[in-house]
Amino acid sequence: MQVIANISLLFTELPLLERIAAAKQAGFAGVEIQFPYTEDPHKLRAALTSQHMPLHLINLPAGDLMQGGLGLACQVSMRSEFAQALETALEYALILKPKMVNVLSGRVEQGQDVDAAMSCLAANLRDTARAFARLHTTVTCEAINPYDMPGFLINTTAQQLQLLAEVRQENCLAQLDLYHMARQQIDPLQAIEQLAGKIGHVQFADCPGRHEPGSGTLDFLAVRHKLQEVGYSGVWAAEYNPSNVTSNTLGWLQQPAFITE
Repeated sequence: MQVIANISLLFTELPLLERIAAAKQAGFAGVEIQFPYTEDPHKLRAALTSQHMPLHLINLPAGDLMQGGLGLACQVSMRSEFAQALETALEYALILKPKMVNVLSGRVEQGQDVDAAMSCLAANLRDTARAFARLHTTVTCEAINPYDMPGFLINTTAQQLQLLAEVRQENCLAQLDLYHMARQQIDPLQAIEQLAGKIGHVQFADCPGRHEPGSGTLDFLAVRHKLQEVGYSGVWAAEYNPSNVTSNTLGWLQQPAFITE
């Protein structure tokens, strides 16, 4: 399994375009970018091409979610705004050619109809999967812990499986974030078993703290073995908050769990 860098969180000492070369020099096999939409996609594509670095994943625009708002994907009243976000992502994807696009479900407020929110999310995911199928791109949806992001609609693997069953699109899979599982005391190995055959992408940070591997208690070698056992053949992405300058936190790349066979 190859390891890639989430350059929205790693190498933030540098401008975004320069982080691609920094990730390449550090030994990563590719990158992912949470929200590339403030960058000129042609310049971003040129930076990726010059370093021979594949772009594995971007997120759909998520409205005000990262600023503490409700987001777009599960809001019944914002279907038109989500459709515009989908168009924006498609425009960028045509240039950047990411292997996957992730949809963040968003939050629900107290008293909001959760069933209606789930149905809205499923409909938006179905539309996204159908649109990106034409580009041969996988669409994912991830579970995020409710402590770091209170009110987030999708927290558990059971909810992810329920959602995928409703969406019913071959190119729509689960994104598994090991940190978000561990943060809510869900055993990552159990989560992998539950999602076996439905995992499109894997992200990681150690827990507690959401820092680099070795700063917490996660057994990444056991995680790697379990992912291989269930047949996962994709990459896993380092999406952590460095406890120091990024280059000073990369010793974990030499650990057995992360060495490419």
